[in-house]
This record gives sequence, structure tokens and C-alpha cells, in this order.
Amino acid sequence: MVELKTRPTDASVEEFLEAVEHPQRRADGFELLRLMKEVTQEEPVMWGTSIIGFGNYHYKYASGREADWLKVGFSPRKRSLSVYLVLDMDEISDLREELGKHRVGKGCLYINKLSDVDIEVLKKIIKRSYEALERN
Repeated sequence: MVELKTRPTDASVEEFLEAVEHPQRRADGFELLRLMKEVTQEEPVMWGTSIIGFGNYHYKYASGREADWLKVGFSPRKRSLSVYLVLDMDEISDLREELGKHRVGKGCLYINKLSDVDIEVLKKIIKRSYEALERN
């Protein structure tokens, strides 16, 4: 069975963000950190070497494969901020219409800079994703 390489670590979230080269991405990373802590009421944890996660859950595929993953998180990547969600993008289509400039992937929002989006809408998206597992 294949094991996920991305797992919680003891690495410092603040040191990771301080090391982000791009000044705007670093500043946005600290703002997302503050925002996600506020919404989730969780302390952040580094997952692998580049993802900051809040909360976690255990899942099992029909194939029998099991793993743990973060409820919400983000990474200040070189190209954009990657915001990780447990929701399918269709589940937040109403909020995405109001969010502002972004792209999507499977379970992920890509934002160039936080000033491109409505922060209050982003908070609603994060909250909806974080609480989604409690509804199931």
C-alpha cells in the first residue's frame, strides 16, 4: 500500500513562512495564517515541507486505502497561493461567484494575491470546508 509523503511534522510554520522568497506571497501567507486560525480556532501544523494545515481527518477509499489529511490549509507556492479544501468546487459555486479572481483544481483554490479576492467570502469558503466533515 502506498503511503502519503505529506504528513504532519514538527517544523515551524512561522519559519517556513519567513523563508518564502516572494514578499507578496510571504505577506499573504501570514495573513492567510491569521485568517485560518481565526476561522478554524485550530493551531497550524506543517504538513510535509510546504503545506500549512488546520485540523485533520481520517478517510478510507472503497479500495481499502486509508490516510489522514488536513481539513483546510494552504501553501504559498511560487505561482500562486494554493488553498486546500475538503469540498468539491461545485459545493462552493455560490461563493466562488463572489470570491473574485481565482482558479480552481480538485479541492483547491489558486489565488495570485489576497487583494484579488473578497476576504469575507474566502472566510466563508474556509468555514464551509472546515465544517463539511462534521455534517457527514
